[in-house]
Amino acid sequence: MSIRCLYPGTFDPITNGHHDIIRRAAKLFTDVTVAVAANPTKTPAFSLEKRVAMAELTLADIPNVTVTGFTGLTVEYAREHGIAVVLRGLRAVSDFEFEFQLAGMNRHLAAEVETMFLTPAEQFSYISSSLVREIAALGGDVSTFVHPAVKAELESRIR
Repeated sequence: MSIRCLYPGTFDPITNGHHDIIRRAAKLFTDVTVAVAANPTKTPAFSLEKRVAMAELTLADIPNVTVTGFTGLTVEYAREHGIAVVLRGLRAVSDFEFEFQLAGMNRHLAAEVETMFLTPAEQFSYISSSLVREIAALGGDVSTFVHPAVKAELESRIR
């Protein structure tokens, strides 16, 4: 059976925690589409194009993963592209309430699209894009949290 999944997010920037979830999802699904959201309600540190490029570099080692930018509703993107599952990551209990609400709303908007949750490996459970940006902005070493190309982009942005 061929099942495709969509892993949406802002990915500002993509972290090793994201990579862990995507790598494991690639073993469960035929194809994984990483959908980098333009998200007009947030002001990302990196442009959509730069976030897509960083994700492509980070995920180049996983053959059944594609990266794309998108605008609009996640479930509409899934529906338009024939994707049956939206994948979401849960790092901690604090993520659960928001993700549970989001899954319910998505089910209401598109009942044919399921939501599935994966948790990152323990060593990545505390990593968030916002913490990585803050550490980098304050001159800290983020090399254990992100791909080397993402680290270089963060350092370039600070200069």
